[in-house]
Amino acid sequence: MANDTTEGSITFEGAQLHYRTRGAGEPLLLLHGFTGSGGDWVHLFDLDDLARRFLLIMPDARGHGRSTNPSGAFTHRQCARDVIALCDHLGVARCKAIGLSLGGNTLLHVATAHPDRLATIVLIGAPSYFPAQARAIMRMFGPDAHTPDEWTAMRARHAHGDDQIRALWRHTREFADDRDDMNFTAAKLSTIAATTLIVHGDRDPLYPVEQAVELFRGIPNASLCVVPNGGHGPIFGEQAAAFVATSRSFLAG
Repeated sequence: MANDTTEGSITFEGAQLHYRTRGAGEPLLLLHGFTGSGGDWVHLFDLDDLARRFLLIMPDARGHGRSTNPSGAFTHRQCARDVIALCDHLGVARCKAIGLSLGGNTLLHVATAHPDRLATIVLIGAPSYFPAQARAIMRMFGPDAHTPDEWTAMRARHAHGDDQIRALWRHTREFADDRDDMNFTAAKLSTIAATTLIVHGDRDPLYPVEQAVELFRGIPNASLCVVPNGGHGPIFGEQAAAFVATSRSFLAG
């Protein structure tokens, strides 16, 4: 059946990268958030319905889910290279994409390094740089800062054991001191060719809504959707239905 999920993996730059595909039609790349996995989208979209319109491509980012990361290093720029390699493997020269947080950061790298590869993108809770308030929160991350319930939830998502989970939380702390990986100037943003929808919560504790406005001003063909009372990644729970309707309309447009 067209809506059955197919799983596969590629080896690229030292890592085994796992992905899922589903459906047929125009390719739509779905990139999850940090510490998430490609399976997370089932909690947002009716994948059966979405797969009737699109070929869904849902990778596990390097070091997440069933993907490995033997180097122990993690950057959004690397994730962008991984995405391009996966699209090349699948024969996808150009696609539409939705990226949540980490996924949105990755799409900013893809859209600036390879403007011809993305037709339409939806960026959710993605900043052009990490502000001081985000760095302060990032420095608080580590295995000892998480509850047993949080460990249980992470173990359900990530297949390679507790060391994999510890590495993800370590990377969060590393982001706090990195000034290169996420550092998009207005000049760089102006090179993005994809039609872009920026979705941002006005109560995001990491990235103030002013950063979404900066993206909106910097990306040439951008629209901005600010979610009232929305936190970081404001697309789940009560806000899900509105986001699904808005994003599907935008992708169809």
